[in-house]
Amino acid sequence: MAGDPRPSWKLHTTREYHLQDLTTLGWEWTVCNSLANPESLCRKVLARPDSYGNLLFDFLERFLDLSGMRRILEVGGGYGVLMQDLLGRHPGLTALCIDLSPVLLTKQQEALAGFPADFRQEDFLETLQSVLAGFDLAVLNENLGDFPVVLDVPRGIADTARQPQRKAEQVPGSDDLPERVFHLFARYGLEAPQGLSFPFNLGACEALERLCLAGVPAIFLSEHSCEACVPEELAGLIRISAPGRPERIPLKGHDEYTVKFSHLEAIARYHGYRVRRGPLADYLPVAWTDRLRAILRAPAARNDEEEVLRHFLEDLYQYEYLLLWKNR
Repeated sequence: MAGDPRPSWKLHTTREYHLQDLTTLGWEWTVCNSLANPESLCRKVLARPDSYGNLLFDFLERFLDLSGMRRILEVGGGYGVLMQDLLGRHPGLTALCIDLSPVLLTKQQEALAGFPADFRQEDFLETLQSVLAGFDLAVLNENLGDFPVVLDVPRGIADTARQPQRKAEQVPGSDDLPERVFHLFARYGLEAPQGLSFPFNLGACEALERLCLAGVPAIFLSEHSCEACVPEELAGLIRISAPGRPERIPLKGHDEYTVKFSHLEAIARYHGYRVRRGPLADYLPVAWTDRLRAILRAPAARNDEEEVLRHFLEDLYQYEYLLLWKNR
């Protein structure tokens, strides 16, 4: 980066929280976990009341030849309930589960006892590229917001990265924070959000890049999106936040950030992947009733049940997914 000023950007990370402080996901309930119990209130509002993993498996089957798959990688698998479903639906699959949290990896080992699964406790961004070779499908479900984020990146980064002399200098895997950011903007032509500066989902972009460079032929990602949208027929019912730039999500003991999915989409397309993108409601369709619409029209929830349903239904559109695939 000869001639470039060295910005003193701040890297936000949840690493220490996941290594030392995390004890439960009980107060950080995911869409996947909200559908785990067969008696779940959230299941009852779906067009087909079923688990997250079963509904996702059926969705993936529409685009991928799952019958020919043999190895699946899951990064950040929470309590292991998603992988439980996927392996249960496809007895020919073997799994590798990677998680930074020793607590959650133990939960996954307990949930997957008796299933053909191996486990690695490590930071996925430090996993050797050789480990990633040979997988048929990689899944990162509802966890991209946990990856490192660079705060206060100046909007001019996009223009600087497009300069011809910058493009020749980019080297993936650099330990230099500004160089890592410049590499991604220069190589993939990423667009900067409006405003003088913005948070950048560095870890999420690097995680996807690693999977693409490893040649994983099918990848599924999902998380809170800063670019989410609500279909016209639900306008006024579903409330989401979509400013086009990652937003801070304050949680117990740590903060996460929503994800700019257009950046991930640009990386995937550069590497030749076909892309399907949308809200979780694409594979978790709701049976819309007058009662549900009335709950959402009300200025506030009247009881705990309505609060749960409002939160769940909004998450179906606040979250986005990317399904990426290519021919071998």
